[in-house]
Amino acid sequence: MTDLVQVSSQDPQLPALPQAVLPAIGQLTEALGIPRDVLASDEEIAYAWRDLPRELRNIPVSIRGELFARMCVAVSTGLFDSAINYSWNASVLQLREKVRNFGLPVVAQILQRDFEEKHLLDLQDSQLLELCVKLNLVSEDGFFFLDQCRNIRNNFSAAHPTIGTLNDREFITFLNRCGKYALADSASPRGIDIGAFISAVKGARFTDGQCSVWIDRLDATHDAQRELLFGMVHGIYCDPATPEPARLNAVDLCSEYSAKFTAAIRSDLINKHSEYLAKGDSTRHTASQQFFERLGLLNLLNESERHTIISKSVERLWTVHQGVNNFYNEPPFAERLEQLSQQGAIPETAQESFVRTVVGCYIGNGYGVSWSAEPHYVSMIKAFSPREITMMIRLAHSNSVVSQRIKGGGSCRQRLIQALNLIDASSVPSGFQVEYEKLVGQQKKV
Repeated sequence: MTDLVQVSSQDPQLPALPQAVLPAIGQLTEALGIPRDVLASDEEIAYAWRDLPRELRNIPVSIRGELFARMCVAVSTGLFDSAINYSWNASVLQLREKVRNFGLPVVAQILQRDFEEKHLLDLQDSQLLELCVKLNLVSEDGFFFLDQCRNIRNNFSAAHPTIGTLNDREFITFLNRCGKYALADSASPRGIDIGAFISAVKGARFTDGQCSVWIDRLDATHDAQRELLFGMVHGIYCDPATPEPARLNAVDLCSEYSAKFTAAIRSDLINKHSEYLAKGDSTRHTASQQFFERLGLLNLLNESERHTIISKSVERLWTVHQGVNNFYNEPPFAERLEQLSQQGAIPETAQESFVRTVVGCYIGNGYGVSWSAEPHYVSMIKAFSPREITMMIRLAHSNSVVSQRIKGGGSCRQRLIQALNLIDASSVPSGFQVEYEKLVGQQKKV
């Protein structure tokens, strides 16, 4: 019966059951004067022994020690209640080792209480499972199945008086779940020492490679701790007492990781940002807006906040454009507005002033244009939405400083036509195609 199927060449090669083992079980029960069926049947033992190598394959060789040797001996004689006890004990030992690898000092920080080796050993199995799922050492699915295994071990193993017996299928399923969720050789996340992390961020400006080291550590930990740490970094940035080197460290860390922010991390940052507004903490709220801007995450803010940020940037650019030495002063303001415009669509409430300012700065004031700022204006005009294109076409007939420049003819009108040529004609709304073609056609007549 042991030759029912061929096992994979990768499976541990267990010896065949000796011909004397199964008959000896019957002889033993007969000698004791008890029915043979109080123990696993010969068929159940044979099937369990056949399936055992496949399950052992998923358990790292490094932990297939004494407990698994005893488990195999128990299976060979049909003592499935003892076999599940050995496999469960091996699982508990491995889960404890994963907690140690995570870092007992880090666990203490997360739990906000002392947590040393003695505390780990004192944990009941149920508490150990709860800790492992909290540290993301075990998944939610793993917790569910391992908790079932814990109940089976408590009620059907040799560790306690049993309320029933297990057959070969139930034992193999038990071992499979222990192997998959507790014993499998999967990379366990390592915890980050929160105190050391905060000290590094708040310390001097990161040295070469220092930021990369912390990014690697963030990669190696789990989502829950990353969410906690990035929330702390946001708080450090928004604290008015934080020196500029620490703010730059915070931006460096988050910039490297922002593309991988999970929905939970983004949600937590938005919640913290909104809390500053709800409390009326304008200093931290403004700093938080800058934080989202510097990470290119303005699209996470609501439209009213984005309107405020865009409008202020537009106003500053126009003020500089109208001021003295505008040709030299415009570039940084134009660059910032371009960066903001690339972080999501311009709110409709700010589009008119945005278009008027960008086009107005692009066409110049009759004395010329800021050539260093021009690439930023070109980039923004090329990205105009159909609605913004409509506003640009209307500028030629509106009542504004920009329209007066256009109506005055000369270089400003020619620059408007050049701006219109920057956009794709197919993006022009059908209702404005005639006006667009009329304006663009004027260039050919000149």
